[in-house]
Amino acid sequence: MVQDNEILLEIKDLCKNFGVTVALNHVSFAVRRGEIRGLIGENGSGKSTVSSIIAGMQNADSGKMFLEGREWKPSSALHAQQVGIAMIVQEAGTIPNITVAENIFLGHEKMFSKGFFINRRKMTAAARKLLEDQETNIEATRITGDIDMASRKLIEVAKSLYWKPKLFIVDETTTALSHTGRILLYKRMKELANGGGSVLFISHELDELMEQCDSLTVLRDGVIVGNLVKDEFDSGRIKQMMVGREIKGNYYRNDTEGFGDEVVLKAECITTMKDLLCFSVELHKGEILGIGGLSHCGMHTLGKALFGAERIVDGRVVVPGSGCVINNPKTAIKCRMGYVSKDRDTESLSLGASIRDNIASTGYRLNRLFGPFVSFRKEKNYVDEQIHTLSLKCASQYHSVNTLSGGNKQKTAIGKWLACDANILILDCPTRGIDIGVKTAMYKLIYEMKKTGKSIVLISEELPELIGMSDRILIMRNGEISCEMRRMENPAESALVEYML
Repeated sequence: MVQDNEILLEIKDLCKNFGVTVALNHVSFAVRRGEIRGLIGENGSGKSTVSSIIAGMQNADSGKMFLEGREWKPSSALHAQQVGIAMIVQEAGTIPNITVAENIFLGHEKMFSKGFFINRRKMTAAARKLLEDQETNIEATRITGDIDMASRKLIEVAKSLYWKPKLFIVDETTTALSHTGRILLYKRMKELANGGGSVLFISHELDELMEQCDSLTVLRDGVIVGNLVKDEFDSGRIKQMMVGREIKGNYYRNDTEGFGDEVVLKAECITTMKDLLCFSVELHKGEILGIGGLSHCGMHTLGKALFGAERIVDGRVVVPGSGCVINNPKTAIKCRMGYVSKDRDTESLSLGASIRDNIASTGYRLNRLFGPFVSFRKEKNYVDEQIHTLSLKCASQYHSVNTLSGGNKQKTAIGKWLACDANILILDCPTRGIDIGVKTAMYKLIYEMKKTGKSIVLISEELPELIGMSDRILIMRNGEISCEMRRMENPAESALVEYML
């Protein structure tokens, strides 16, 4: 809740271009003390760009910023952190091959040094206390890369709040968190605002923004199209502001069509190194099989195991029609399977490569000229078709993936499997970080694939998504199926939640 009218941060006429792409076009707004201000807009609308400029991660081309009435020109993210601006970035904000404690105090090791030596015991003790204070049970001595994505995000939250920031920027973080992690983050945001600080909260989840924020700024194509206070919040109005048109009705499917009897993929009593013990499941032709549960229930491990990306120590995953046993991703791809990971930056994309290289990576069979040679023209058309179909915002197909917005990265990750015409798709949180306009198109695409006989495993932490899109829903708990419901049973969220806990 806003405590006073004092402006903490003011942005005036901020502009930023990436080549021919206009990311920000004379953006101006203010964040007041005690305020939780939401930022919403379609993918590529400029939300992450403006927040990263505020946090010192990149420079604006023109315009000015003022922090507590003084002009603000951050030289780096570390500089911003030192003056009281902390940001949790949309994707990975930790280094995988160092400990949790080392990640938390990265750049501040001198706090624990004596001469040339760092007192790692003291650093670990400080990190351990911080994690306990933030109500997490993460061990400070663990290697960060060995920890799941949701826990890594909680490490970033703890690290940011350690410095008691005046301005806390949260960029698309809740999509990577479990339900418990989200509740914890909301609590910390409100504590900071009630203490006289401010929060800039970026999310595609409109209900979340409307519930948590005091005010909302809407961006479209790098331009601010409106600022709303809580009394003015209306979901229909905000959606229309975001996309420039009215979005009507439910964007989920509204039919009760079934699926075929033919089993196209089967897990036979599979046991993995973690999470799954003698787990069995079948996927049918033309079926959207929804799998849900809490973050650590084993559903994300299952998605990897079905694609051969998780070691199976007993049992097997098989394609019954061909008898093909899936024990690695290469075999899965040969069997016309595709997989999109929840952790797309490290497991589904090559960030240093271009859009073309990423999408074409699965298209060798279709774009081959003769022998080992690939047709340049066929490959170009192959990639252009996906850019057009998915409305990817980019200068060209040679655009580097690491410069794309989170939503456009997700489109690229999905596009490489759509392009190669995979018959079985394993989609782990496929709409994470995607705006409402693209979600509508994505759900339509998934439904159209079903109607053509393709089979989809839809893993999601969003129950409305599972209920709205699935023919059959499996709820997992502790690595086992705790509930199975069919679409025709009209499952309710409250009923499914009971089987998750």
